Amino acid sequence: MAKATILVGTVGQGIMRSGDDGTTWQRVGIGQGMHSDAMVRTLLNHPHRPEIIYAGTEKGLYRSDDGGEKWRLIESPLSNHAVWALAIDPVMTEVMFAGTGTPTPATVFRSTDGGATWEERPAGIAEECPNVGIPRVTGIAIDPLDRRQIWVGIEVDGARHSTDGGETWTAINGAIPNPDVHNVAVAGGPPKTVFIVVNNEVYTSVDEGGTWNPLHVREVFPWTYPRGIAVQPGNARTVFVTIGDTTPGRVGTVMRTKDAGQTWENLALPVQPNTAMWVVHLQPTDPNVVFAGSRYGYLYRSDDGGDSWRKLWREFSEISSVLWLPC
Repeated sequence: MAKATILVGTVGQGIMRSGDDGTTWQRVGIGQGMHSDAMVRTLLNHPHRPEIIYAGTEKGLYRSDDGGEKWRLIESPLSNHAVWALAIDPVMTEVMFAGTGTPTPATVFRSTDGGATWEERPAGIAEECPNVGIPRVTGIAIDPLDRRQIWVGIEVDGARHSTDGGETWTAINGAIPNPDVHNVAVAGGPPKTVFIVVNNEVYTSVDEGGTWNPLHVREVFPWTYPRGIAVQPGNARTVFVTIGDTTPGRVGTVMRTKDAGQTWENLALPVQPNTAMWVVHLQPTDPNVVFAGSRYGYLYRSDDGGDSWRKLWREFSEISSVLWLPC
């Protein structure tokens, strides 16, 4: 069983960190460089140097170079934005993308120097949307087989697709009628499959967005509110999706496909979640280690690729993201 350093991003309690596999936990404080009571919307680490971690917050982008013990704010245009989503090119790791939104304008930024500087890219996102007001970028996925293809999900303004590394963007309209996008992912397959998760359905495309097919989650999943998605590293036909009954909901689970979305199984959790399941996270270091969190603070771990789970003793405030690193 892999020994893990675990970071949990929360909405209003900053980052909770365990350096001993979840035995003890400490809240990252202002003495460690993170502003007080931070709303941490996303956590992401460098694919080749996992000790380098980025945190998107309501005050911009933070970086840690020591596995999350110390942090510093990256001064850039992102400092005027709430950062909701991040992605790093797995090969050209100096290329990064950041998505912003509520309560600041929803935009897509790109960095070509490892996050030191950022420029806004013209994704054409609405200034306001029904139900949420100012929208937010909820997911960014870089195609692992064609890294110039970038997919962005926006709540509540649909999805965007770039075929030129983020220079230009087109809106995904028509085939996905619901603009309330919760997440995006690209599984290498075969077949290579793009997943777009909306608030009541999951759509897939095997022709790079030419056509889209709904999974019919109402028939396939036990509940109909999907939220998080993650592809298993090194096994690009296996995908995990977190779901619940609504937001925040009263119950949820983790679904898994081993055939790029053709069939799905409900992964039994040892303790019923207290809300919808929200996030799911895996790392290339050990692809069998899976962490999943409920919206209101239950954290689960699997060491066998999702076949069995245990609930960690520590419960959290509102979870936005989870990240683990080898101890």
